[in-house]
Amino acid sequence: MKPIIVLGHKNPDTDSICSAIAYAEFKNAIGVYAEPVSLGEVNLETRYALSYFHVPEPKILKALTPVATKAILVDHNERQQSAEDIDQIEVIEVIDHHRIANFQTRNPLYYRAEPVGCTATIIYKLFKEHDLPMQKNTAGLLVSAIISDTLLLTSPTCTKEDIAAAHELEIIAQINLNDYGLQMLKAGANVHDQSVVELIDHDAKDFTMGTSKVRISQINVIDTNDVLFRQKELEIQMWDIIRKDKIDLFLFVVTDIIKHESIVVALGNESHLVEEAFNVSLVDHRAILKDVVSRKKQIVPVLDSLI
Repeated sequence: MKPIIVLGHKNPDTDSICSAIAYAEFKNAIGVYAEPVSLGEVNLETRYALSYFHVPEPKILKALTPVATKAILVDHNERQQSAEDIDQIEVIEVIDHHRIANFQTRNPLYYRAEPVGCTATIIYKLFKEHDLPMQKNTAGLLVSAIISDTLLLTSPTCTKEDIAAAHELEIIAQINLNDYGLQMLKAGANVHDQSVVELIDHDAKDFTMGTSKVRISQINVIDTNDVLFRQKELEIQMWDIIRKDKIDLFLFVVTDIIKHESIVVALGNESHLVEEAFNVSLVDHRAILKDVVSRKKQIVPVLDSLI
């Protein structure tokens, strides 16, 4: 019997990986054979969380069809953000906190999307709704995801539900939320050993906006200069990707988790839209976005309204 595969998006972040692991555990607890997988290497932040709570990394799959016929999507729904052969698999559930776009299925399915800051918050609610006990390590992964997606409860995407869930999970996981959260975010902000390709691919997502193909890659750092001193190298790689994947607008967003602002490098035929959307001027293809830290809430909707 093949398991139901639970997967997050390409270039997985902490919410994508931790939610897949926790939701697979949830499904198994209610009698459904499920297995979490990843569509790529875990990042440093996620690896810190998995190591801290002694949870093995999920196996990486490049194709789903050899191992499964059914899948559950967590932390995404857009086709271009999922597995390449997702259209050959029956998607039976989606648990997500993003906009719904470019998504259709052959059969009815269970779909749960809520306007919260993190998919992990929804999964924690499902455990509570089914009165299921939660292990310390599972609570640790879920609170790690909330910390990541809300920048330790400071992002504009953070809701009262995320805050309440984080504090309840903090107790179960037996951690100090602020101390652990800062260490985890710092682990993810260590970019010194990463290649240009790794920096650009880090948490990169494709979006269809009107007739335009937009790619937005975001990385969190403590000092933006740790990344941007390599801007010329980054731009060469970005232009290669633009030509290869026929991208109209490529944004590389470097978010300062201390200052709570971002610097964006914008390339492509429609890079001028960044100036219109955020009332900034691109100088050397980049601009400072004051108080902007969320791709989901502060970047994607603003751009989408113009295209």
